[in-house]
Amino acid sequence: MGEGRDQERDPGQDEDPIQEWLAMVGTDEILFEGEEDSFGGPPPSLGPHPVAFAPMIVDTDAGGDPDDSVAIVAAARSVPELALVVTSDEYGGERARFVRHLLDLAGRPEVPVVAGAELQDDPLYFVDGLFPQDVPKQSEDLLGAVETVCASTPGPVRWVGMGPLSNLAALQEARPELVAKMVVTQMGGAVNYRDPSRAEHNFRMDPAAVTRMLPVLELSVPTFVVSEVTFNPAMEILPASPIYRKWTEAGSPPWAPVLRAHLDRWMQRYPASMQHDSLTLAAAVLWPGVRFVRERVALDPLARMTVDAEGIEIALSIGADYESFMGWLEARVT
Repeated sequence: MGEGRDQERDPGQDEDPIQEWLAMVGTDEILFEGEEDSFGGPPPSLGPHPVAFAPMIVDTDAGGDPDDSVAIVAAARSVPELALVVTSDEYGGERARFVRHLLDLAGRPEVPVVAGAELQDDPLYFVDGLFPQDVPKQSEDLLGAVETVCASTPGPVRWVGMGPLSNLAALQEARPELVAKMVVTQMGGAVNYRDPSRAEHNFRMDPAAVTRMLPVLELSVPTFVVSEVTFNPAMEILPASPIYRKWTEAGSPPWAPVLRAHLDRWMQRYPASMQHDSLTLAAAVLWPGVRFVRERVALDPLARMTVDAEGIEIALSIGADYESFMGWLEARVT
């Protein structure tokens, strides 16, 4: 989950963001997700990278910002390899029940859902009553579910993080060999966060998990889709948006009323929902419109991220083709 827009963007923030990023991180190198340099595989001319067909696990705190819910529907409808959804920042298992309902509406009843880590007493939760009371409690066997996915393939497994890194840290504690199989694409972090007093939302929900996992993940050069790229009004959904309007039309798909109601509740507190997590999903499926650089970063005790020449190497997002992305997303959720 990202964060709602409750303050104005800094003046000039939208003025050539790619060059601003390149100047900030001290490089002129731009990588596209899925290139040879990004994962160490064959060049695109030799065919799609093997990770493009790897099983996918989505880790989400769905039920807060609607961007998670939208991303889950997009994954359900466009990623046949979707093998498991796990929830984080749980709310007594209610997030997992909500995700189960969304997957069923999107025609993916075979995809299991597991209720993951609980982190706080009063998490953001906006979907009470948006799914039937008879949706059962979901399994809490995170380790068993991930073991099953990893055992299904001799190759890598895609882990798409849309919430805190708590579940990934728990897996590392219990079965590090499972984490070693994962190609991680994570929404979270910020080198130049708009509130310098704190870390980006997903990082600050569990700073210890981020601090533990970043060095572990360096071996595979994890991909981070950071807040500077995702916190952009060009990716907002609000009532005037084409996606929202299609959700209101007669004959709209069965998930549309749920997503619309979720967004309406969210907008009682925030002006819109920026699609942080769907952009992260797009990066994980190697959609070429998200741009990256290799960078070394470090975390302070609050999990605030800085560029550091002695830090951990990651693939860091620096920009996206927002107009094309919104078209990509609309085709998957309407």
